[in-house]
Amino acid sequence: MRYITAIALCMALDVTGTSLAAEEHALLSSPLTAVRDRELKAITVTYGPGQSSGPHRHGGDAFVYMLSGHVRSQVGSDVVRTYGPGDSWFEPMGAHHVVSGNASTTEPATMLVVFVATPDATLTVWDRVGNQSPPAARTQSR
Repeated sequence: MRYITAIALCMALDVTGTSLAAEEHALLSSPLTAVRDRELKAITVTYGPGQSSGPHRHGGDAFVYMLSGHVRSQVGSDVVRTYGPGDSWFEPMGAHHVVSGNASTTEPATMLVVFVATPDATLTVWDRVGNQSPPAARTQSR
């Protein structure tokens, strides 16, 4: 639950003041039986129309499955891709997620994110600019 609160707080600190934080809901947290010192944590993340989040890394492996809407995503030097309902991708622990946001300025987008990490892992670590973390949630202006 600590990681959900921290993520929500980071996302609420939008410098532009024009967007609401991405909505996150914890679904499940359970120790894995066959892998010592690892937990499975599942959440949903909903980006409002035009929202995006700043560059970040994850403290665990992440499987992402699109439930509704469309998001743009780029991990590392891969090309920017747009994912829609039923699409999925994998982000290895520590990979640099440089683009993540709603591809639509009119419809929300919701993802199921399943992490496998140590129980005390910080699941989302935002890139730092100077001595400050960048805003996590932004609204695209078009």
